[in-house]
Amino acid sequence: MEEDEPELAAGLEAALELAPAVQAAIEQVFPSQDPLDRADFNAVEYINTLFPTEQSLANIDEVVNKIRLKIRRLDDNIRTVVRGQTNVGQDGRQALEEAQKAIQQLFGKIKDIKDKAEKSEQMVKEITRDIKQLDHAKRHLTTSITTLNHLHMLAGGVDSLEAMTRRRQYGEVANLLQGVVNVLEHFNKYMGIPQIRQLSERVKAAQNELGQQILADFEEAFPSQGTKRPGGPSNVLRDACLVANVLDPRIKQEIIKKFIKQHLSEYLVLFQENQDVAWLDKIDRRYAWIKRQLVDYEEKYGRMFPPEWCMTERIAVEFCHVTRTELAKIMRTRAKEIEVKLLLFAIQRTTNFEGLLAKRFSGCTLADGTVKKPEVPAPSTNPFLEDETGTETDEIVIEKSDMDKPKKPKVPDNPFHGIVSKCFEPHLYVYIESQDKNLGELIDRFVADFKAQGPPKPNVDEGGAVLPSCADLFVYYKKCMVQCSQLSTGEPMIALTTIFQKYLREYAWKILSGNLPKTTSSSGGLTITSLLKEKEGSEVAKFTLEELCLICSILSTAEYCLATTQQLEEKLKEKVDVSLVERINLTGEMDTFSIVISNSIQLLVQDLDAACDPALTAMSKMQWQNVEHVGDQSPYVTSVILHIKQNVPIIRDNLASMRKYFTQFCIKFANSFIPKFINHLFKCKPISMVGAEQLLLDTHSLKMVLLDLPSIGSQVVRKAPASYTKIVVKGMTRAEMILKVVMAPHEPPVVFVDNYIKLLADCSTDTFQKILDMKGLKRSEQSSMLDLFRQRLPAPPSGVESTGSLSLSAPTPEQESSRIRKLEKLIKKRL
Repeated sequence: MEEDEPELAAGLEAALELAPAVQAAIEQVFPSQDPLDRADFNAVEYINTLFPTEQSLANIDEVVNKIRLKIRRLDDNIRTVVRGQTNVGQDGRQALEEAQKAIQQLFGKIKDIKDKAEKSEQMVKEITRDIKQLDHAKRHLTTSITTLNHLHMLAGGVDSLEAMTRRRQYGEVANLLQGVVNVLEHFNKYMGIPQIRQLSERVKAAQNELGQQILADFEEAFPSQGTKRPGGPSNVLRDACLVANVLDPRIKQEIIKKFIKQHLSEYLVLFQENQDVAWLDKIDRRYAWIKRQLVDYEEKYGRMFPPEWCMTERIAVEFCHVTRTELAKIMRTRAKEIEVKLLLFAIQRTTNFEGLLAKRFSGCTLADGTVKKPEVPAPSTNPFLEDETGTETDEIVIEKSDMDKPKKPKVPDNPFHGIVSKCFEPHLYVYIESQDKNLGELIDRFVADFKAQGPPKPNVDEGGAVLPSCADLFVYYKKCMVQCSQLSTGEPMIALTTIFQKYLREYAWKILSGNLPKTTSSSGGLTITSLLKEKEGSEVAKFTLEELCLICSILSTAEYCLATTQQLEEKLKEKVDVSLVERINLTGEMDTFSIVISNSIQLLVQDLDAACDPALTAMSKMQWQNVEHVGDQSPYVTSVILHIKQNVPIIRDNLASMRKYFTQFCIKFANSFIPKFINHLFKCKPISMVGAEQLLLDTHSLKMVLLDLPSIGSQVVRKAPASYTKIVVKGMTRAEMILKVVMAPHEPPVVFVDNYIKLLADCSTDTFQKILDMKGLKRSEQSSMLDLFRQRLPAPPSGVESTGSLSLSAPTPEQESSRIRKLEKLIKKRL
């Protein structure tokens, strides 16, 4: 038994463990702070809490008595609860039975209520049955009376309509006919009744009779073959027009067609093809005639036709169609007699007339029946976007500052544009050929004016001025574009664009490139003249101040032409038809102006570069092994700085408004001068230690001057562009490294070779050979040094030949220099 007691206790403990959800519910219903009520109660911890020290054990009897008292109370509570549960089951069964009885009573009451509701509904139906029958009878009676009234109105209206038609009482017929048609619509579902169908047929017959009768009345009043017209409007015909609005639309169209044809019959006779007045030089008379006719129509017949017929506009539109056909016919017959001035005169008068129509009429009677709503486009940056509604004789001035001005919105489309002038499009080749000839003469005049006036006078304060001829050229282009867009936006615009391209290229080559000063120096920078001069520091021919300003002016002009050509392309694309936009491309012409800009910058670079050549030649001819002490910068450095200070401020001031091109000039000069300076360094041999130090000082001086080159001689000092500074620092640092290698002792050889590879990072044997020559080493020493250099070089990637082997295949700069010296000696001997 004693062995089973621990197992029994463990079983009881396990039985008392509750699920966490149950425990949480108990804590929520019976909240308690007593440790004995906690699910994780630990007796040891509880005892330690009661007796934390040995002294507290003195109260153990009192604590035990309290716990026993608490146990007895719990036992009493449990006993009371258990005894109280003995009667719960019986009470529950009794409550359930009472609930079932209450539900049965509720169902009985609901059934009684439902039966009573059905009886009430049946009673209401019996009460209202007679009322519904009376209501339906009333509705049917009302419908019958209304239908009979309509039938009476229809029958009486048809009789009255037939009678009034015979008496030509069109004023009354117009209102009656509309009413009869509206009443007849109510009988569409009764067409199966013979009497209704008969009335419908009588209405259709009356309408047909009215149509024929009204057409006959108009034919009698306005005979097609007659030349005389009634003295004034007819009230009968005015009312007949109101009736025609209600009849088949074909009646209205027939009336309009016959009236307009009779109204324009005189025009076809007066302006027959064989009449002198029909030719283009008297085209004004055509438009004057229609203006008089429209005034005459308004006075005599303005009130005869309803306003919604827009008869005045219809007459004008038909006149335009007839005129276009007649003009096209006569121009095909007499095509050889069409001259440019005559064609432009006729087009101008025609477009003016079309503009007058747009101001007077809305265009609602045109073939498509719609009028485009004008759209106001967003402001454009196109310098060509100016007032283009004037005639071709308007002067249009394009200035460089116009590019930044806000542009006015595009003029709304004219719905009558081209309604007559379309006939001139097949003959616009005459205009295109004329513009080709005029532009050719304009270019020739520009060339002659430039030769007669000479290059522009230097004016450094204003910067590089744009040549006036380019503004004149684009003024003429704008004028031609406006004229052509008024005539056609199709193929003639493409032909005109081709002419524009041709003379943009001619302007670029004849006016700009053709007037660039010619250089006397060769591509290598040395000339025969410089070779013949024995004096060190002698100078080659340089550009004068006027020539420098001319180059900058041509560069500015090319830049303006480049920007304006791009805007011209955009404007042409706006003017031409959407289907032809892809054929407008002036990229080739813009590239041509870019080439002119590049050539101008290259000329400026070559001029300054050639001016520095004598100083570099003098540097290479100095006896650097005899220099005994290091002093100030050498004379050749002073000469280079002098040339830079003379040329660069002039170029900078002339390109003040185009800083990007001045930056390009500086970069190109640095890329040209620094490699040339390094090549001349290699020619300085042999060099002593002191000589190398002097050259290093000179190189540093040139480096500082080149870094300051963009702002040299300027009162406003600006930081040089980072791209330019990087080129100068990289190139001149290489020159300094070369001199530092030359200054280094060549013993021991391994240290010298490793120092060379580290400082220059150049694997070329040619460069190493030049360094050895500058140090003045003998060939035997050089040979061993070269072998050691090849051994110390890092291994090249597989499949790639060494730089040294590649460089030996072509003549080195040293060999080229030797050839030039031999040529110089030969020329001196012969002289």
